[in-house]
Amino acid sequence: MYHSKIAGLGYYVPSNVVTNDDLSKIMDTNDEWIQERTGIQERRHIIRGEDTTTSMGVKAAKIAIERSGVAKEDIDFVVFATLSPDYYFPGPGVLVQRDLGLRTVGALDVRNQCSGFVYAISVADQYIKTGMYKNILVIGSEVHSTGLDMTTRGRGVSVIFGDGAGAAVLSREEDLTKGILSTHLHSEGQHAEELALQAPGMGARWVTDILADNDPNDESYYPYMNGQFVFKNAVVRFAEVINEGLETNGLQVSDIDMLIPHQANLRISQFIQNKFKLSDDQVHNNIQKYGNTTAASIPIALTEAWEQGKIKSGDTVVLAAFGSGFTWASAIIKW
Repeated sequence: MYHSKIAGLGYYVPSNVVTNDDLSKIMDTNDEWIQERTGIQERRHIIRGEDTTTSMGVKAAKIAIERSGVAKEDIDFVVFATLSPDYYFPGPGVLVQRDLGLRTVGALDVRNQCSGFVYAISVADQYIKTGMYKNILVIGSEVHSTGLDMTTRGRGVSVIFGDGAGAAVLSREEDLTKGILSTHLHSEGQHAEELALQAPGMGARWVTDILADNDPNDESYYPYMNGQFVFKNAVVRFAEVINEGLETNGLQVSDIDMLIPHQANLRISQFIQNKFKLSDDQVHNNIQKYGNTTAASIPIALTEAWEQGKIKSGDTVVLAAFGSGFTWASAIIKW
């Protein structure tokens, strides 16, 4: 049995900065309203023709691979987390394998939205623990901007989301006191439609239905979110899954050196920080700059925190996420 460690990290965000004031010019909103409810000041949107979910994932992956010291030829497997693939099928994992020029290794796509990267980390961790693979590339990448209702009608959702990608290389670690100590995954599908995008989908409204109706008021192909309900569930599940990870490893809240929460809403992160009585130095938030990038948010924030020297050898790092599904997850890592 082995542990897996994060050997390299990287992230990429588009150069196109969209501020709250920019959004106020195309919908009935303002900077004060957005910041008060979400903490977001700006986000990144792709420029069409320059970036895609896959291309951003590739850019983040190249940085992570270089930093890991692992040769591209030694990558054994790819796990790609996203809710916004370039195509309905195939998924972006195989496109990354192609664009990076990797060997004909397996490529797996994870569709768990906001908790997708932690789910993907857990999958990769299990493969490495069993000895099946030695080096796995894990990516979280999202393009939201091209699928949002950028009008006053959609402002409750559209002001929240941004585009970006993050990546990690997981490698075998023989010292069982280090690396990923445990991961914890949960779901509660009875609330799946409280945060969802239902069309096009085989079970509801497919492309042919949308085209046939040609209904300008059809909102089924835009994201829907019951914001208050999501918030109330998120703060409960975040706390539960963090405590679950700590208890599994015999740790206390005081042992947390860095918490990287999914960047869903700054108010959620602040609630959890206050509940656990963590200092600002123990929590890394960057939703102010990037908005909610769902599966990309944790790897972007984790990479930033590491780059800024907030994560050091020997630190206990906690990743935690909650989102559409409802799914939630955590990972406890000894750096």
